[in-house]
Formats: sequence, C-alpha cells, structure tokens
Amino acid sequence: MTPALVHHRHPAVRGAAEHAARARDWAEIQERMLVPLYEAVYERMETGPGTRVLGLGCGSGLALLLAAGRGAAVHGVDVDGARLELAQERLLGGEVPVRDARLTRGSCLEALAEAPPPALVTAFDAPPGSEELLRLRESLGKGVPVVLAGWGPAERCAVAPALRVAERLAEPSDAPPGWCGRDHLEELAIRSGLRLDGSGRVACPFGYAGMESAVRGLLSTGLYDLAVRATDEEQVLKELTEALHPYLRADGTVWMPNLFRYVVART
Repeated sequence: MTPALVHHRHPAVRGAAEHAARARDWAEIQERMLVPLYEAVYERMETGPGTRVLGLGCGSGLALLLAAGRGAAVHGVDVDGARLELAQERLLGGEVPVRDARLTRGSCLEALAEAPPPALVTAFDAPPGSEELLRLRESLGKGVPVVLAGWGPAERCAVAPALRVAERLAEPSDAPPGWCGRDHLEELAIRSGLRLDGSGRVACPFGYAGMESAVRGLLSTGLYDLAVRATDEEQVLKELTEALHPYLRADGTVWMPNLFRYVVART
C-alpha cells in the first residue's frame, strides 16, 4: 500500500452506480475527517486573499472549499469523475458559487494549462508519483511551495488494523505496510527534485455515528477495492467490522485517533 488515505481507485471493480454512491459516502462521511489537516496546512502557509491554490487529487472539493473560505482562488484536479461532480456541486452549484474556482479532470499539467500559475500546490489525498512531481516542478517557477500529506506512523494511527485488512486480503504478505513509512514524504520530495522546507503533524481523529457509518466511510476511500476483487465483498465487510470493533464505544459511536503528517517542499 501507499502512504496516503486514497491512492488506488478502481471504478472498474464496481459498477458506475456503486462507484457514485461510494464517492458520495466519501464526501458525506469520510472527507471531513481530514479537516484538521487542511486547516493546519492553510494556516501554516498563510493561505488567504491573493493565494492561488492548486489542489492535486482534490476529490469532492472540501479542501478547496476551505481555502476559498479564506479568500483564496482555487483550482482542483482529479481523475475521478464522480468525485469531481460532487466538487462541482460544492464549489459551483450552490446559490452563491465560489468565485475564481476551477475544476479539471485529468493531470496536473492539464490543470496548469488552464489557469495562471498557482502560489501553493497541495496533495492532501494522494501524493503524486515522482515523475508527475518532476513535470510539475519543471512547469512552475522557482520557490512555489508543494505540500505533500500522508499517514503518520502506524503506532499513532488507530485505524491501522482496519487498513491492514485491505492490504492482507488484496495481497497477502508478511512485509510491513508501505503506508506508514516515517520518511516517505521527504523521500518523494527529494526524488522529485524539490527542496524540503519544513514539516508538521496533525491529529485527525476518525469519528463515526455508528459501525455502519464507519464501514461505509472506510470503504469509500477506495483502499478496499482490490481486496473485494481478490476475495469478495462479504469477506471484506466481515473482517473490516471485526477490526473496527475495539473502537466501538458504549454509545454506539466509533472513535479512532490518528496522526497525519505533511511536508512542505519548494520547486
């Protein structure tokens, strides 16, 4: 597995209707768990009026909405059409559309061709590969901050056992999970020719109204798609529920404290 909340989305594993339903579960249940991360980065980077934010892997647009609320001009890019439709609803479909908001389905280079250069690039959901970051660096001016985010150490993430279910069922292995590396974000930035300029840690607890909500939220990440294809959905649901049971509280809610990391690098 790879070091962020969502790295592999496989719509082909599911039908279009189910994929759309999972995208809405992401927008309505799971995405809000990362608000502390979004806000911490925007505060650190002094995001506000005059800032042009390019959000890579912007998903259903909550991070962009928060940046726009600070006065920033926002541009989101993603390959997932279902999530981008939800981002469009959030940013452009309300009674008061967000000014200076753009959305692109495709690559970061396609997004850069459609708008003025950004003053801040974020990759909250899925840090791009080093080749894409290299192309991004070559297309931007010198000194543009690029923020990469991902999981903290496994021992600081209560959701780790639930994520191991996906990894084990998709590809049984005795190897440690790849998503909890301590220096993976720094290594990615260096491989991409970026200059490190700081890092931070943010508590992002996952809190759900009940077990059903927790299961739907985690399934919406896409991390379990390969496990479903390798086994079957019933097996994945069973083992995921068992992994979440220790975090089920007396009032029926599910609560899991987690730590996320981010790295600030510059072109």
